[in-house]
Amino acid sequence: MLENSPVISASPDIMSGTPVFAGTRVPIQTLLDYLKAGESINDFLDGFPTVTQEQVITLLEEAGKRLVGMVA
Repeated sequence: MLENSPVISASPDIMSGTPVFAGTRVPIQTLLDYLKAGESINDFLDGFPTVTQEQVITLLEEAGKRLVGMVA
């Protein structure tokens, strides 16, 4: 998807290769867990201030495009 982009990074040296928000050690899965639990993006950003709102929005937009593209 966006691996090793301005939004997502995956490196064996950071979190054993777990996909994280670029420039942070915050796993992408953590955002998904927050959203699944009914938490807001703002709650996530408050808990992980190293992640920017722009990164979250870009990730969600790209994921949405990919999902729609799979169906279309």
